[in-house]
Amino acid sequence: MSSIDSGPQGLTRRSSRSAAAPSFSTEVFDHEVVPSSLGSIVPILRVATEIEPERPRVAYLCRFYAFEKADRLDPNSSGRGVRQFKTGLLQRLERRFQIKELEVKNLGTNLNEKVFGGQENSSSLASRVKKSDAREIQSFYQQYYQNYVRALDKGEQADRAQLGKAYQTAGVLFEVLCAVNKTEKVEEVAPEIIAAATDVQEKKEIYTPYNILPLDSAGATQSITQLAEVKASVAALWNTRGLNWPAEFERQRQKAGDLDLLDWLRAMFGFQRDNVRNQREHLILLLANNHTSLDPKPEPLNKLDERAIDAIMDKLFKNYRTWCKFLGRKHSLRLPQVQQEIQQRKILYMGLYLLIWGEAANVRFMPECLCYIFHNMAYELHGLLAGNVSIVTGENIKPSYGGDDESFLRKVITPIYHVIEKESKKSKHGKAPHSSWCNYDDLNEYFWSTDCFHLGWPMRDDGDFFKSTRDAVAKGRKGFNTKSESTGKSYFVETRTFWHIFRSFDRLWTFYILALQAMIIIAWHHNLSVADIFRKKMLHDLSSIFITASFLRFLQSVLDLILNFPGYHRWKFTDVLRNLLKILVSLAWAILLPLFYVHSFVTPNKIRDVLSKVHEVKGAPTLYIVVVILYLLPNLLAAVLFIFPMLRRWIENSDWHVIRLLLWWSQPRIYVGRGMHESQFSLLKYTIFWVLLLCSKFAFSYFVQIKPLVKPTKDIMNIRNVKYAWHEFFPQAKKHYGAVVSLWAPVVLVYFMDTQIWYAIYSTLYGGLVGAFDRLGEIRTLGMLRSRFQSLPGAFNTCLVPSDKTKKRGFSLSKRFAEVSASRRTEAAKFAQIWNEVICSFREEDLISDREMDMLLVPYSSDPSLKIIQWPPFLLASKIPIALDMAAQFRSRDADLWKRICVDEYMKCAVIECYESFKHLLNILVVGENEKRMIGIIIKEIESSISKNTFLENFRMSPLPTLCKKFVELVEILKVGDPSKRDTMVLLLQDMFEVVTRDMMVHEIRELAELGHGNKDSISRNQLFAGTHPKPSIIFPPVVTAEWEEQVRRLYLLLTVKESASDVPTNLEARRRVAFFANSLFMDMPRAPRVRKMLAFSVMTPYYSEETVYSKSDLEMENEDDEWNNFMERVNCKNESEVWENEENILHLRHWVSLRGQTLCRTVRGMMYYRRALKLQAFLDMATEEEILKGYKAFTVPSEEDKKSQRSTYAQLEAVADMKFTYVATCQNYGNQKRSGDRRATDILNLMVNNPALRVAYIDEVEEGENGKVQKVYYSVLVKAVDTLDQEIYRIKLPGSAKVGEGKPENQNHAIIFSRGEALQTIDMNQDNYLEEALKMRNLLQEFKEDHGVRPPSILGVREHIFTGSVSSLAWFMSNQETSFVTIGQRVLARPLKVRFHYGHPDVFDRLFHITRGGISKASVGINLSEDIFAGFNSTLRRGNVTHHEYIQVGKGRDVGLNQISLFEAKVACGNGEQTLSRDVYRLGHRFDFFRMLSCYFTTVGFYISSVVVVITVYVFLYGRLYLSLSGLEAAIMKFARSKGDNALRTVMASQSLVQIGLLMALPMIMEIGLERGFRSAVSDMIIMQLQLAAVFFTFSLGTKVHYFGRTVLHGGAKYRATGRGFVVRHEKFAENYRMYSRSHFVKGMELMILLIAYKVYGSAAKIVDDWDDWSKWMNNRGGIGVPATKSWESWWEEEQEHLHFTGFLGRFWEVVLSLRFFLYQYGIIYQLHVANGDKSIVVYGLSWLVIAAVIIILKIVSMGRKKFSADFQLMFRLLKLILFIGFMVTLVMLFAFLSLTVGDIFASLLAFIPTGWALLSISQALRPAVKALGMWGSVKALGRGYEYMMGLVMFLPVAILAWFPFVSEFQTRLLFNQAFSRGLQIQRILAGGKKNK
Repeated sequence: MSSIDSGPQGLTRRSSRSAAAPSFSTEVFDHEVVPSSLGSIVPILRVATEIEPERPRVAYLCRFYAFEKADRLDPNSSGRGVRQFKTGLLQRLERRFQIKELEVKNLGTNLNEKVFGGQENSSSLASRVKKSDAREIQSFYQQYYQNYVRALDKGEQADRAQLGKAYQTAGVLFEVLCAVNKTEKVEEVAPEIIAAATDVQEKKEIYTPYNILPLDSAGATQSITQLAEVKASVAALWNTRGLNWPAEFERQRQKAGDLDLLDWLRAMFGFQRDNVRNQREHLILLLANNHTSLDPKPEPLNKLDERAIDAIMDKLFKNYRTWCKFLGRKHSLRLPQVQQEIQQRKILYMGLYLLIWGEAANVRFMPECLCYIFHNMAYELHGLLAGNVSIVTGENIKPSYGGDDESFLRKVITPIYHVIEKESKKSKHGKAPHSSWCNYDDLNEYFWSTDCFHLGWPMRDDGDFFKSTRDAVAKGRKGFNTKSESTGKSYFVETRTFWHIFRSFDRLWTFYILALQAMIIIAWHHNLSVADIFRKKMLHDLSSIFITASFLRFLQSVLDLILNFPGYHRWKFTDVLRNLLKILVSLAWAILLPLFYVHSFVTPNKIRDVLSKVHEVKGAPTLYIVVVILYLLPNLLAAVLFIFPMLRRWIENSDWHVIRLLLWWSQPRIYVGRGMHESQFSLLKYTIFWVLLLCSKFAFSYFVQIKPLVKPTKDIMNIRNVKYAWHEFFPQAKKHYGAVVSLWAPVVLVYFMDTQIWYAIYSTLYGGLVGAFDRLGEIRTLGMLRSRFQSLPGAFNTCLVPSDKTKKRGFSLSKRFAEVSASRRTEAAKFAQIWNEVICSFREEDLISDREMDMLLVPYSSDPSLKIIQWPPFLLASKIPIALDMAAQFRSRDADLWKRICVDEYMKCAVIECYESFKHLLNILVVGENEKRMIGIIIKEIESSISKNTFLENFRMSPLPTLCKKFVELVEILKVGDPSKRDTMVLLLQDMFEVVTRDMMVHEIRELAELGHGNKDSISRNQLFAGTHPKPSIIFPPVVTAEWEEQVRRLYLLLTVKESASDVPTNLEARRRVAFFANSLFMDMPRAPRVRKMLAFSVMTPYYSEETVYSKSDLEMENEDDEWNNFMERVNCKNESEVWENEENILHLRHWVSLRGQTLCRTVRGMMYYRRALKLQAFLDMATEEEILKGYKAFTVPSEEDKKSQRSTYAQLEAVADMKFTYVATCQNYGNQKRSGDRRATDILNLMVNNPALRVAYIDEVEEGENGKVQKVYYSVLVKAVDTLDQEIYRIKLPGSAKVGEGKPENQNHAIIFSRGEALQTIDMNQDNYLEEALKMRNLLQEFKEDHGVRPPSILGVREHIFTGSVSSLAWFMSNQETSFVTIGQRVLARPLKVRFHYGHPDVFDRLFHITRGGISKASVGINLSEDIFAGFNSTLRRGNVTHHEYIQVGKGRDVGLNQISLFEAKVACGNGEQTLSRDVYRLGHRFDFFRMLSCYFTTVGFYISSVVVVITVYVFLYGRLYLSLSGLEAAIMKFARSKGDNALRTVMASQSLVQIGLLMALPMIMEIGLERGFRSAVSDMIIMQLQLAAVFFTFSLGTKVHYFGRTVLHGGAKYRATGRGFVVRHEKFAENYRMYSRSHFVKGMELMILLIAYKVYGSAAKIVDDWDDWSKWMNNRGGIGVPATKSWESWWEEEQEHLHFTGFLGRFWEVVLSLRFFLYQYGIIYQLHVANGDKSIVVYGLSWLVIAAVIIILKIVSMGRKKFSADFQLMFRLLKLILFIGFMVTLVMLFAFLSLTVGDIFASLLAFIPTGWALLSISQALRPAVKALGMWGSVKALGRGYEYMMGLVMFLPVAILAWFPFVSEFQTRLLFNQAFSRGLQIQRILAGGKKNK
């Protein structure tokens, strides 16, 4: 046996370590590589591995038993991997069996010495080894129990985790012992073993694994369970008075009274045991945290306050009560009359809801479905408690779904899950149309109607909801296929069409179209004054806009019907009636308004008499005006409601039938989207914003875009006798509408797009203003920090130190904080503790060096004698040398010298501190009585002179530098503490004494002289300071304490640092962080509560299989930055080679590199700062003044005794941190990674070992046998680390695979049940956090309790810092773009626009709000690809409130390579394409008021639609110009303009597109950089970005967005695109780039190039060789099944068309229509050829098609000839090719000779026919089924390959040419990495395979 402390495994227990000292295990745990069907043998193998070093024979027996058990579990090895596992285990057993006896003997000897102290002799040992296996294991079991288990069990001092593990191990050993006894036929077992086994079995049940609260009897003494609020909550849950228990339910625990309310619910309703355990802890923590945060404080604290219960009840059931009210049902939350039972009943209801939610799995995405389940079960609960009797049976009511532990899952959740799963399968992984299957929203919305109650309870199998699964059952029974029925789409169908853009935002488009019409009408009338607009004719013309409005209204109502038609299954009569009436009414208006407009002057006499008053408007068409007024009445009502949002909110939430009828007409009554309107003040703010913006936009559009075009348009329409250059189908057309359209189309498109640009301008101005008022960027440099550092402690105490005073929030022009005086030592000490912890975290992260850390630290424990604040040395650096120079040269009065010193506050502090420290050191060092008296006399003289202002009279200052030099030498010796320097110390003290008394003192002091010459004999024998006997004169070395070391080090720095420390810290990241932290303390934030009173919160990080920690093989070090040097200093290595010589250093290096990549390791380190911050803040809350002055450092490294004691400060801090913070990493694949021996599983385990508070949730796929069949069963599992292994805490069975929808939200959803608290922060695994930011989390959580308008916040938005900006120029561009969005962009969205949503992480959710409303994301396949933003949509629609806060930030990594960035842009663009079709966007577009709807549009899908419009504008502009030039109209127009001298017309014809104003979109970026880093930095950054071709990158990025957005809306195919998270700045092969950008960029680029060429003609290196080989090989490889797109062009080509396989008829139709544009080239160019001889007839065009047909036929003949003749008739095939070649040449010669063909014609023909071929190719791909039926698909493929070759060559040639010049590569590197070079960071290969030093 090993020692008691280390356990039997001989391993020391790994404690939690800081980031600077990670603990790593490199082994892949072999005992975990076990097939899922054999999971029960894992504990046995773990025990075998644990005891193997001590008892290999026992380990062998354990493994042998594991093998036997595995064989019993799966005798036929039918499970996946079982056969291989058994074979491997058997081979290992055979090898172990051959261990030599000598080795066993040696091991036994070692064991004897360790455990028994060598009491047995070697012969007895040898004989014991040879005994039977049964005796061996019995002996070991007894020893283990007595010497280890019993020794660990020390009552309250026991380490619970170790003890629990020991009992588990003992239990396994006994199981093996029994099996061995059975095998060896041993009948008798020693009674002490039986007694031990009984004790172990009892204790095993007590010491069950726990998450946060050890709620078993053994946990009662733990620090966390001793908290009064926990005791109160536990007592309330254990109040089971009056409950009737089933007799057979856990009888022993019933007798012991060890069952609580949740156990009763489990007994009644059949919940899973671990679900109950999980939710018990969840509910206790919720109640306890609410109880302790109550104000006023509850009395007594150990009795649960009703207010805490009511607060949780209100949050949990708010959505349920609203749902009941919406459906007109009475809720089931019925409370008893007896007061004593009310609390119990409330807890039962809360427990029931949480248990339903905890086991609901995927059904959690359907909140109203959960409401339905709870409604019925709560009703049954009430019946059970009230003793209701069944009418049918006459017995007491029993639950419909009671039974065993899994009955609720099996009978309630699983049937609903099967419906979800069945519908999801219909989606074909997102490839099927959305209209053909029901997503989560459709199924949830079934419960928005009273029809859901037809399902009944218990739920009927034949209900509408179960149609799809009922079909499957019927189909299985009948044995043939029937048409699958469906639950049907609900209120909305996501039909794939661009019409959704109009349908969702019809008010916006109507407004813009009407405004455009009005402006054109006004502009058409030349030189109008404002008064002219109100004249009869003008008003008559303008009133035509109402006719347009009626047509648009009709279009909207038709779209509502058509686009929702696939959902007819669930249409109600009222819905159909409303739709039809809407169409009829809008059609009636569309007919009536034009009719009255045209006949407005013919008004019947009677009506004219009735409306005589209207005649006052001279000559106005009265009847038409009346009709218009009637038409506008609903709009007037809407305007009134807009002005009074309170009224609108009341109306939408009202149950009055009249109001319901009115609302029924205006919008369908649905559960969400009601009462979302903001307060009057908020409304006023965003209304003013939009009114100003729209005024600017329309003024610009009118004066710059529309008005200048009117005259040229009229001129063009007046041109006659145009000589057309091609065959014109309408030569007699008078007005030249084609030319007019070509002119106006780009301008109209820009008109619809440019609001986006105006939004960028206004949001920049407003965001900058708000940011300035928020005090952003007030401290942005070290100079600014130094100037305001004196205010920092005051700001810190105001913001971060709890106080009973309420802090007034709001803006003030000057934000000053009271400076903390030296008398307020506790407050100063609190600041010092926090500041120092932040600086230490910088050092742990290697942002600063040891010297910089010393310069930045404040003393942990301040000297009580000091009357000043001890500032960090970096502020006091060089102050003492300057003061010395000043004093040495000063000749005036004392007061003047002191005044000069006091001018600089820091110099004054440095002088006083040095003087006091000098006195303090001498006081400690000098102990001789004589010496002490002499020093006392000198000090008394000095201080007396100072007080009398005679110091300069009594002391000479010139020797002061000499004294200081001696003092520095003395401090140096003290710093080292070398005892051999004692004599030097004595000499120095004597020198200093002489300098003071002889050189400095003007007058001799008699008392000193008497002391110095009092005894000549003694002096000669014992010089001053040199005495040793009997008493020493000085103590050297002194007693070294942490305080002493700190004081000496600080004093040395103050005296010796002569240069300014203005560059401390030197690291840019450290500077940025410390500046932001300091700045944030001056910003407006809520005051921090005490840690015990703060809101508890969780952090959750979804993880799949990304890097956790980089392995040794991943590393290659060529890094020369300051962080690398700091790391080398920390591990005490002088050069790189030393790092690789030591295994521990390599582990540190792996960790260091991992913390600089985008790894899970970095994220976990960052998030665990929350816990560290909470412990520090809890210490400052709890500690006495004495403890605070002693310093927090004393508690950071606790003694072993403190760790074991549950009453120590350390234990209390751990308990408080556990109560308030939970971190769950949702590593969904962890179970499979363990079983497959994946390194990532070991890395995750290491993270848990190093961070004991980290929990990992994963989905366990287990193969279980049932009725002879092996099937997969899924579990949600939560684990933590105990010692060096993971320990399972909860295992909750799922109804099926968790991944039914999108992966990430499903992963979050399965793990959310393990989160705790009232807030939840979602963090991606490419994020980071900082200790100084974690300190402000308390303040941020207080925002939930602050006033933020009509509704409290449901999501708190947090800003991000992008930390990947320095990797490359592209990363820098992305970083700036992203930073502007997460700061100024979201600032404006939240204030004033009130349309901020959730754009990813790190926002903080109101957890209870969201878990009762569908979770923190949506998960339907495809439509919810951008899952995060839907959480924001859902929150807003359900009356949440999303805010944004910038005083706290979280780090975020972004993609750094071009391909990574493009993949990310593609994913986001696809997500936005799907959002365009979604019900959430439609509902927001219709339920927001007009201006908030504008905000919503332009900040979500509108941005992408505007991007599409930009690209379309370019195409329309160029195609329009091409049309004008090819048709001959351009020449005619220019001729007309010259003849008339019409400059306006010529200017318009030569103008560029207005798209170029899109450069203004960069304004927010400039503003944010200017605000936070200064406008000089902003301008220089902008210039550098332009020099690095940022504009080209952003244009390229625009192309990516537009391509994927358009394709997604048209065809679908949106999918998650993994971008990778490493530093991928590397050479990408040409083939890879071609695959990636061919369709999105190259094809469009080629088209634009041909366009420009046509318009111009007819208008007025080594890697390169490898790339070429790679690309040509890829082009020529054949595709086929299993051939990936990266290996073959054919496979890639098929993949690129995948979206066309699943698109609908409309998608194919629009693809064909869009391809028709390419025919314009051929039509226009052939008439320009010389061979056409000026013939403009249509025959010429027809002949050009004959040429195409001839070419196709010839190519087909050659292709068929190659197939048929090339093998057997080679000669014939060659002759055929010769004949064709001769024929071609003859034809060419004839054309040259007889038909005037020229070389130019040949090039022109290529320009004409290449686009035609591409059009034919595109159309063939769109009509693939038809082309395949004609047998032409092979030709299409060949044509496609030809075009790809051509495009590849065009793209490749310039690259190849540039590669010939060596300077290009160098230029490219400098261009890309300028940002990195400028910061001294070389990232050429931070991560790569292979290491030279290895």
